[in-house]
Formats: sequence, C-alpha cells, structure tokens
Amino acid sequence: MDLFSIIFELIDLRSFSNLWYWIALAVLWSSASHWVLGVPFDMVGRAAKHGGEAAQDLQDAVRIQVNRLIYISDVSGFILTAFAFFAVTTLLMLGFVYHVEFAQAVVLMLLPMYIVGFINLRTARALRAPHDDEALRKRLTHTRIMIQLVGVASIFVTALWGMYQNLTIGVLG
Repeated sequence: MDLFSIIFELIDLRSFSNLWYWIALAVLWSSASHWVLGVPFDMVGRAAKHGGEAAQDLQDAVRIQVNRLIYISDVSGFILTAFAFFAVTTLLMLGFVYHVEFAQAVVLMLLPMYIVGFINLRTARALRAPHDDEALRKRLTHTRIMIQLVGVASIFVTALWGMYQNLTIGVLG
C-alpha cells in the first residue's frame, strides 16, 4: 500500500463502513447524555451526595444555562429554526434522493440532536421558575433519561441503516 491509499482509507467518505464515524457517533451521544442543559451530570450526583455548596453550585449552573438557552431561543429562535430546517432539508435531499452516503450519515447524527435540543429547551422553560434541590435533581435526571432514550433509538436506527448500506453496496457494488 502506498501513502495515498492509506490516507484515502483513513478519510473514506463511505461513512457507515468507517470506524471514525462510529467513534464520533459514540462520543456525540456520550457527550449529549453527560451535558444535560449544558450542565455536567456529575454535578447532580455530587449535589445529592454532599448537599450544601454542591447543591448551590448545581442551582447556579442550571440557572445560568436556563437563562442562556431561553435568551437564545427568544432572541434568535426563529432564525435558528429556519436554518435548521434548511440544513436538514438539504442533507435529506442529498442523502436520500441523490444517495450521498456522507449526507445520510450526517442526517442520522444531526436530526436526533435537534430532538435533544428541543428536550433541553423544554426543560429549560420548565426550570425557569425556582425549584428546590430534590425537584431540580429529579427534573435533570428525567431529562437525561429522555436524552438517553433518543440516543438508543438513534444508534439503533443508524446501525440498521448502516448495515443496510454496507450490505447493499457490498452486493451491488
């Protein structure tokens, strides 16, 4: 093998047969379930275990992130939503009408992240009013579980689609 074939093997745009795509997908969902509302989830466990200053730190971090998400949503939510629909529509057309595998792979990563964003925004709006420590931890845990369920479904669908793509390309190509 020469240098160019090694490089093109590493940067293969056939995403579903590329190890880097699956590593990126795992990192994406690991990060999404760890950062609930932009707050690291280990703060929830620390606040439950130690209370006091750890609980106050959690309250402060959640308050900052809730205010930030709601501000972004109120100020530029329409523009961000329009851009998101444009991007997803473009990628859906490229991927599933023109059969660009890289666009399919990006859609299967990006579309569930929009659902996660919606879950986080809905939770942020629910947490706008002050909550006691127990209710806050319960809400964040529930949000994390919802994100993990979206992640499991997304990884399952992506794996099925990836296997289908690899089998059809292997048989037909």
